[in-house]
Amino acid sequence: MPEGHTIHRLARDLRNDLKDQAIEATARQARFADGAARLDGEVLSDAEAYGKHLFVHFDSGDLLHVHLGLVGKFRRRSPSDDPSDALRVRLAAGDAAWDLTGAMTCALVDPDHRASVVEKLGPDPLRRDGRSGPFIDAVQSSKRPVALQLLDQSVIAGIGNVYRAEVLFLMGIHPKTPGDRLDADQLDTLWTLTRDLLRDGVRRNRIVTRTKDELPRGRITPSEALYAYKRAGMPCRRCEDKIARTEIANRKIWWCPTCQPA
Repeated sequence: MPEGHTIHRLARDLRNDLKDQAIEATARQARFADGAARLDGEVLSDAEAYGKHLFVHFDSGDLLHVHLGLVGKFRRRSPSDDPSDALRVRLAAGDAAWDLTGAMTCALVDPDHRASVVEKLGPDPLRRDGRSGPFIDAVQSSKRPVALQLLDQSVIAGIGNVYRAEVLFLMGIHPKTPGDRLDADQLDTLWTLTRDLLRDGVRRNRIVTRTKDELPRGRITPSEALYAYKRAGMPCRRCEDKIARTEIANRKIWWCPTCQPA
């Protein structure tokens, strides 16, 4: 599932391509045909991300709520490209078109719906209104493993399986550490590190967590970009131990037994 950096990058690119323009909206699937007809001709006024949720605003007051889920894609196309049969909606203006396919959520909503979605989410490190305080309080109030809490969107919005493994590795925190065993300074540092990694992810449009001095020069391949995620049995990049893998609440997590001792 795309993590928060992907959704924030989408919001930024949609604003750059389509903001303040009358949109030509089309759909190939009946489930959103009425929605596309309603949006057709409306002016796109903004696009914003909150965690893994995308909200596209229109001057009429309509909002397009998108959650990509596991298989959803929102891709930039040329307006001359023939849409696929799986097209949920195309938003086009000028020389840019954005095609949404496979999304878990694609719905026209009002501001009250947006507010109800956001109310259930924790702070988003990539938003200007994101603050570490509520995150720290939520983690410390629970004995649940910190790795489990980092995937809880009501604790912190936008983090997925890749970023949680990587930030815990960089912090030297064992994934099964109870939240109430972490102090405020640790959690504030974890928040700041997560924010910085997410910002870099928006810039690169991909996840790269290794520090600049550890990365090879030139093009970074997927196998070179990370410390722990999906590297079970491979040597740790900072010690001679091997990366381990376990499951917490049926979700896999990777860590280094030496760099992240229990």
